Amino acid sequence: QLQLVESGGGLVQPGGSLRLSCAASGFTFSYYAIGWFRQAPGKEREGISCIDGSGGRTTVADPVKGRFTISRDNAKNTVYLQMNSLKPEDTATYHCAKRNSYFCSRNRQVNEYDYWGQGTQVTVSS
Repeated sequence: QLQLVESGGGLVQPGGSLRLSCAASGFTFSYYAIGWFRQAPGKEREGISCIDGSGGRTTVADPVKGRFTISRDNAKNTVYLQMNSLKPEDTATYHCAKRNSYFCSRNRQVNEYDYWGQGTQVTVSS
């Protein structure tokens, strides 16, 4: 059974860091791009980063560019999101998702992803 499980969320002060993990199972992990999305209360789900199947190419949304870094370890079937210089507006539930392709797209549309994790909460507050 295909499964994506996020972990690593929590409460952090502004300017702090967190590393999220997305552990995958039930499919050939290196064949597919993986994306990270976030959703704040009352807002639409936002695609923030994607990494292709090999890890060689990534895309990053402008609001987090220079602060968030996506990576993957295909030997561990895991994708990471390193989040630095966190801001209160980064507060959201963060989801990882499997794209239905080896490659990422430029715009990280929700409908390009066919399996989703349950999410992990990130709260940035003093």
